[in-house]
Amino acid sequence: MVNFIWLFFIVVSFIVAILQGNIEQMTEAVFEGAKTAVTICFGLISVLVFWLGMMRIAEDAGLLHKLAKLLRPIVSWLFPSVPKDHPAMGYILSNMSANMLGLGNAATPMGLKAMQELQKLNQHSQTASAAMCTLLALNTSSITVIPTTIIAIRMSFESLQPAEIVGTTIIATCISTMTAITVDKWYQMKEMKSVRR
Repeated sequence: MVNFIWLFFIVVSFIVAILQGNIEQMTEAVFEGAKTAVTICFGLISVLVFWLGMMRIAEDAGLLHKLAKLLRPIVSWLFPSVPKDHPAMGYILSNMSANMLGLGNAATPMGLKAMQELQKLNQHSQTASAAMCTLLALNTSSITVIPTTIIAIRMSFESLQPAEIVGTTIIATCISTMTAITVDKWYQMKEMKSVRR
């Protein structure tokens, strides 16, 4: 569906540019946008490689394991239907840890693996389970302590203080995560009440 929306915007932009005689400006904007995208990507690569390396060091040093251990009681409360020793729990903890460090690209594979493992526990394979919905809500809202991707983008645009957004990011993501958890738990309680009837 999203692909059709983007296609619609592109086609409409192209038609409007032709009708207004701005096709040259649109062509320049397209190439300028592509150039900017490549510049941003190169800027992101260095920062992401650095943080992925740091995450690997943290993993080898046992810091991620300690963070996962710290998060385990919270994750057990958030995912009551998932057995504590199930592989999904490890992937969920890794996903949350990577998201907290602002490594969305590193968190995505863990989130996908967690979803695959949660699907094995799902009794109704055609619909998402409560645990799958919770993971999606958490992954989308995710508390972020170090927004590495945004810092990298700000650095690529030569921001004087690229890390000044850390405080506001923590506040905003805490609010979004609390909201996501509240709404998720409310829907779960509502679903449980409808099942009892």
